[in-house]
Amino acid sequence: MVIDSVLMLAGLGFALAALLAIASRLLYVKEDPRIQEITEALPGANCGGCGFAGCESYAIAVLNSPDVGANLCVVGGEDTAKQVGLLAGKAVEEGAQNVCFRRCAREEGNVQQRFDYIGASTCASAALIEGGPYRCGWSCLGLGDCVRACPFDAITIKNNMAEINDALCLSCGVCVKTCPRSILQIIPQQARVMSYCATREKLKLVSEVCEVGCINCLSCLKACPGGAIKYENLRIEIDHAKCLAYGESCNEACVAACSRKILRSRNKGTKQPIVLQPKELVEDSVNA
Repeated sequence: MVIDSVLMLAGLGFALAALLAIASRLLYVKEDPRIQEITEALPGANCGGCGFAGCESYAIAVLNSPDVGANLCVVGGEDTAKQVGLLAGKAVEEGAQNVCFRRCAREEGNVQQRFDYIGASTCASAALIEGGPYRCGWSCLGLGDCVRACPFDAITIKNNMAEINDALCLSCGVCVKTCPRSILQIIPQQARVMSYCATREKLKLVSEVCEVGCINCLSCLKACPGGAIKYENLRIEIDHAKCLAYGESCNEACVAACSRKILRSRNKGTKQPIVLQPKELVEDSVNA
């Protein structure tokens, strides 16, 4: 009886194995060898900066979708884009280099704490407790979620504020998705002007808690002759493509119109609370 049972189970196993082998041959889908070639050409960071889950997902998409460009890998840069374009049979368009930007001047604005936060040392957790420990509910919490998320060590915490090193930032956007305050933003490295505040409050609600915060008075929007500034999702946003296309003939009218001086030039040595060199302190940049 025992031997019969063993033989029956063995026979059943062999039969199922044979069926699986036949099915694997009948249902086999030949994979495009270029997927492997493109995946190997990519840096393998799997950062998601291209908008896909990983390098292999991007390789599949760039081959199968005519709408997916060959230059989406921000880590690999121009050389990788050319190689991917060659393998995928797509023309490579030159793209402007981007960088991450922090829209917060909490220290400069002398934003006070409402309470001492004692809990999990993450921005996501702190933001859940009464809107966070600072009087401005849109300010940098400084607990380093972005630092831990950045795959390229381009962000550090100095003076309880996130600092971005342009030389290391590859604009993958992982930190942007991580920040619970939405104060990190990917912008062109050549952006001429930028709002250094991310608040969605207005007028007195801002001025009472921050000495330099944007009060969303929309003066900059009205002053911009190129239509590059818009009020979107309750805060000022800049269309950098329009701004750069219009050029310097506007003499940065938006900067001049800002009564809070929080809309600033990025390239002319004006006060900038963001520190782009890792060994400098925020105060040095603010007082420059």
